[in-house]
Amino acid sequence: MFSASWIASPQLPSEGFTPNWSREGFWRQSLRQVVRLSAGGGRLRVRLSNAYGTSPVRVAGASVGRTTAGAGVEPGSLARLTFGGAGDAELPARGEIVSDDVPLAVAAGESVTVTLYFDTATGPATFHAQAFTAGYRGEGDLSADTGGAGFDAATESWYFLSAVEVDAGRRDAVALFGDSITDGFGSTPGADRRWSDALAERTGRPVLNAGIGGNLLLNDSAWYGERGVGRLRRDVLDRPGVDTLVVLLGLNDIGFSETGEQPTYQPAPVVEAEELIAGHRELIRQGRAAGLRVIGATLLPFGGSDHWGEHAAKVSPELNEWIRGSGEHGGEYDAVVDLNRALADPADPDRLHPAYDFGDHLHPNDAGYEVMAEVVSTIL
Repeated sequence: MFSASWIASPQLPSEGFTPNWSREGFWRQSLRQVVRLSAGGGRLRVRLSNAYGTSPVRVAGASVGRTTAGAGVEPGSLARLTFGGAGDAELPARGEIVSDDVPLAVAAGESVTVTLYFDTATGPATFHAQAFTAGYRGEGDLSADTGGAGFDAATESWYFLSAVEVDAGRRDAVALFGDSITDGFGSTPGADRRWSDALAERTGRPVLNAGIGGNLLLNDSAWYGERGVGRLRRDVLDRPGVDTLVVLLGLNDIGFSETGEQPTYQPAPVVEAEELIAGHRELIRQGRAAGLRVIGATLLPFGGSDHWGEHAAKVSPELNEWIRGSGEHGGEYDAVVDLNRALADPADPDRLHPAYDFGDHLHPNDAGYEVMAEVVSTIL
């Protein structure tokens, strides 16, 4: 019985936040990607997504092994991945494939390295923009290489890789559903200090990160993915082993209303609390229909950021008050965590506490993410 140990939400190829290879894709190149598992097992398999591809992608070879340092793989741990018994596979347009499982003993908190080789042009690549960990590219088929010296370029995005699943036999995974705060913006790159990492360490449960930087609850964005109410099934509900859903979403809907435009240069609609509440209710409905326990989290303080202004100062507290009252006895969310109060500056509750502020008054730092994990762990 396989369950998800790590996931990344697919995004449309775009310029993203930092230089990436999503638009150019890959040709006669190997792609090596490192992910940190939140549950262990004796066997694993990988899931690849071409959700935004308009044509099939040929995967000519693939492998997985334990990560050492950089692009290196532990000698003796590298295993060839097959798909339906074959060493190559076609990743269909708008679709996904899952590899056959391979024997590889892994522990929770351990990192594995997945290598994909493309011998024909992929075209623009479905990807996840903000990995906050390094991935690597090299010329030719390097899927059997363990030293990593042939990988001569680095990125901080994941491409095509959407899940690693293990035979843990568990059905207690916690999925965190949100925007850049859930994705881990502001945490130390390469250190696995997102609040999903901290929560997995605190609880011993698998924790799946379904955050997308800039994501909106109610509207699609070319850069920031499909709206939350539209992507929940693909990114969370269809993943095996999920038991609990934690929702932290809506800040960008409010913030982009305040700025008047999304960074994709499309006018952003002005949203009111009632619309956001309807969106949260739709997430609750979908989660409950899938048999999940659904937990609501209040939006963090973001006063002083570029998302703050007169409209945000009105709508954010209105949404947070509804979330606070919607818990177990409110008959909507099964439980509520008040992250807003946990991370607020006592001297100015509209702002993040300086000790938890990454520096933009919007995203937490490592210490702030640790507090978020601590608060949520008390109700799991």
